[in-house]
Amino acid sequence: MNLITKLFEKRGIKPEELSREEKDTIEQWQKILSEETVTIESILEFCENQVGNIERQFKDLDSSKNKIEKLVLLHSVYASLRTLIKSPKAQRESLVKYLTSLL
Repeated sequence: MNLITKLFEKRGIKPEELSREEKDTIEQWQKILSEETVTIESILEFCENQVGNIERQFKDLDSSKNKIEKLVLLHSVYASLRTLIKSPKAQRESLVKYLTSLL
């Protein structure tokens, strides 16, 4: 039995009652927990999934002001992490492209 299943049992949470966003998050958590090592790619994928989940929640016009403020903060954090991870790769690709153009 994995950690998430144990947590659900302890809290009385039924997976079939979760929202789409919650299911996506749990699926991502299970994927991360099943991997032996955490990679930069898995962190990037997690951040991208979280940004997508948050952006879907932005479309809910019935969200409270407090929830929207929390979502904005979370979006900023995950988007910043995503940018931080992608920046060295983008800089490297740009440099390779530049140096290749000099040949």
